[in-house]
Amino acid sequence: MKPTRVSTLVVIAVVCAALTWVLLRSAYQRLPPLPWTGVPALLVAALVEAWTGRDLKARIAGRRGLKPAAPLFVSRMVALAKASSIAAAIIAGAAAGFDIYLSGSLSAGVPRQDALTAAVTFAAAVVLACAALYLEYCCRVPGTSDRDQYDESASSR
Repeated sequence: MKPTRVSTLVVIAVVCAALTWVLLRSAYQRLPPLPWTGVPALLVAALVEAWTGRDLKARIAGRRGLKPAAPLFVSRMVALAKASSIAAAIIAGAAAGFDIYLSGSLSAGVPRQDALTAAVTFAAAVVLACAALYLEYCCRVPGTSDRDQYDESASSR
């Protein structure tokens, strides 16, 4: 499994922003106000992933007094990190699409509130993506580069 690239996440976010903008052109008037409740959930997930990454990095490095990390647990955390970073890119793209669509109508109350909510959601999604990338980084075996890990796994097949 290759590490997640930031460029991949940016492409996902841009595509989702464009799709959201297109959908909002025809459906925004029928939508309820954008909820802000996703922001705390994104931030809590980011905090948990960053904390887990910090702990996991120490356990993989073999620091004294810490129980070694189980390989299956590490692989699950890599899968969680990859899924979280992609989900964060999708959410960030959707929030950016809202902001782009609403940028021309900020004088009205509801669109202004939706634009603010979308901007804060975008920021929280970026924080989650960063935490997920950090967790994925912390799951790497110390002392080997990404290319070496990929070459070893390909040659063992």
